[in-house]
Amino acid sequence: MSDGDRSFVPVERPVALAERVYHALRERLRSGAIGPGQPLQEVQLAEALGVSRTPVREAMARLATEGLLASDRRSFTVPALTRQDVDDIYEVRYLVEPAALKRVAPLTVDARRRARIDAALAAAVAAHRAGNADAFRQAHIDYRNAWLALVPNTRLVRVVEQYADHMQHIRALTLGDAAVRTIVLRGLKRVAAALAAGDGDAAAAAMLDHLRHAHRVFVKATGLDADAAPAPERSAMT
Repeated sequence: MSDGDRSFVPVERPVALAERVYHALRERLRSGAIGPGQPLQEVQLAEALGVSRTPVREAMARLATEGLLASDRRSFTVPALTRQDVDDIYEVRYLVEPAALKRVAPLTVDARRRARIDAALAAAVAAHRAGNADAFRQAHIDYRNAWLALVPNTRLVRVVEQYADHMQHIRALTLGDAAVRTIVLRGLKRVAAALAAGDGDAAAAAMLDHLRHAHRVFVKATGLDADAAPAPERSAMT
């Protein structure tokens, strides 16, 4: 390496810092700690995270390009999703999540490969019985992360994560309802059973059905069912 080439090495540090800030903010959005319409103050976030404003600004701009934040050029907020937004997000999820899960099924016949999935499901069951909505939400995230970790296509994984994360603040509002958790848990159990059997088609069908139920429940629970007529459901199998 020449002396000129060595001058590029220090650039890695701010890039890594911006990445860490991005993941920290994304986790806050996932948890529902930042509500729709709430402005994100660049200075306050930088102070809370112990960093300069630059990586915070870069992280928020990145989250905005992913649709997880909205920007009016002066500030960033969590977007308040309309019924059309929710329908559009679920249309994408219908297409990608069953297809991704189908690729995992041949691997999950092996109990060791699906151990994280089974553990997350057990945690969701325990949280539901205890009436612990926060623990249930975390178990739900862990469940998705567990099967996504087995998907070989990293680009597909990123798409699944992005569009699932669009719904996180809605989940934070709705999973406090035991009836909603019951419906979600039923779907997770069906998916897990198909994965244990190594049946990709059954796993994909179970995921599609799970998403359709979640779509209807979340729209009703948040009062968005009065905003627009339901969008036609499109099968991920076609």
